[in-house]
Amino acid sequence: MKKIFILTGEPSGDKLASTVISKLKSQNPNIEYSSVGGDHLKKLGIKSIFNLNEITYLGFTSILLNIFKIRNKINHTVNEIIKFNPDILFSVDSPDFTMRVAERVKKINNNIKIIHYVAPQVWIWRKNRVKKIKKYIDHILLLFDFEKKYFEEENIKNTFVGHPLIENNQDNKKIVENIIPKDKKIISIFPGSRKSETDVLLNILIDFIKLMNNRHNDFYFYFHATDENKNLILSEIKKFNFENVDVVSDEGIKSKILSNSVFAVSKSGTVSLQISSSNIPSIIIYKLSFINFLIFKMLVNVKFANIINIINNREVIPELLQSECNADEIYRSVIYLLKNPDLIKKQLSVCSKTLDGIRSKTSSSEEACLVLRNYLIQPN
Repeated sequence: MKKIFILTGEPSGDKLASTVISKLKSQNPNIEYSSVGGDHLKKLGIKSIFNLNEITYLGFTSILLNIFKIRNKINHTVNEIIKFNPDILFSVDSPDFTMRVAERVKKINNNIKIIHYVAPQVWIWRKNRVKKIKKYIDHILLLFDFEKKYFEEENIKNTFVGHPLIENNQDNKKIVENIIPKDKKIISIFPGSRKSETDVLLNILIDFIKLMNNRHNDFYFYFHATDENKNLILSEIKKFNFENVDVVSDEGIKSKILSNSVFAVSKSGTVSLQISSSNIPSIIIYKLSFINFLIFKMLVNVKFANIINIINNREVIPELLQSECNADEIYRSVIYLLKNPDLIKKQLSVCSKTLDGIRSKTSSSEEACLVLRNYLIQPN
C-alpha cells in the first residue's frame, strides 16, 4: 500500500490540502495517510500527529518567542515522517515550518518524494530561497501562472494548478434559507483563520458593527470562522447582545452566506480570492504589531498586501492596514462603496478579469491530484 504524509502549518493549508486529498481518496482508496493537519483533514479520516494549533503562530516576534517550541515540533514531525516512511511527503504552504521539515526529511531519506503545494512567495521577498528549495523539493505546485519563471530559472519541476478558492464548487452547498434573514442585507466578515489574527482584529470588527448599528438597521453580520475560532468569537459577541450578528464555521453554509452577501470585510489573505470569485465587493484589513510591521516593510518588495492588487499593481480592492485598520475607517470605506455602485461594479469587473487569468484548465485539486498520482505510479 502506498503512503502519503500530509504536512500543513495552519488552518488555511489544512483546507487546501483537503481539497486535493478528498479527490485522491475517491480515485484511489488504497492509500495510507498520516498528517500534521486540522479539522478538514480530520473529516476525511486522516489523523494528525499533534494539534495544528500548537504550531500556528503569527508574526516574527511570536516566532522568536516560541522558537524552542517550534524547534521541538520540527524535530518531532521529522521523526514521525521518517518512522511512517511515506512514498510522498505532501507539504502545503507555511514554508517557515513545512520546508524546514521537508529539508531535514530529504537529508535523512532521499527516497521520499517531496511535493510542495503553494509556492513560497519569492516574488514578494527572499527570492534567493529558490536556490535552496531546489535541493530538497522534487515538485512544486503553483497557484499562479506568473510564478513559473522563478522556479524554471532553477530547473525546479513545477506545475501551475490554479487556486482552489476560485473553483466553482457546488458539491457542498447546503440549503440555509432558514438562517439567512429576509429583511436584512448581509455583510460577511472574515477575521482570519489563526487565533492570533482573530485576537487582533475581533475588537476592531465589533466596534465597526456597533457603528453600523448606530446609523443603519438593515444589515446582518456573519463572522466566517474556523471550527477552532468559532467559540472564541461567539463568546465575545455575546457580551454585546447583538441581534444581527452570528458566527458560521461549516464550509457549505459559509459559501452560501457569502454568495448572498452585499459586501465582505476580510483580513488580508487567500480568502479574498474566494470573495472575488463569488462576485462580492470587499475591503481588506490587516494589523501587525509595530515591530513586526517594520520588519515586514524592510523585507517585502511589493506595494500591496492583497494578491488581486499585487497582480494589477494598483489598489483594486481598498486596503486598510496598520493605523488605518480601525472601526471608523472600516465603516467609512464600507458605506462609501455601498453608496457608489459604479465603484463596486468597477472593482468586480477588474477582479473577474484577474481571476480569469489565474484559473487552471480544470481545477486546482484535479491538477494537484494528477501530480500526486503520477509520482505514486512512477516515483522515479
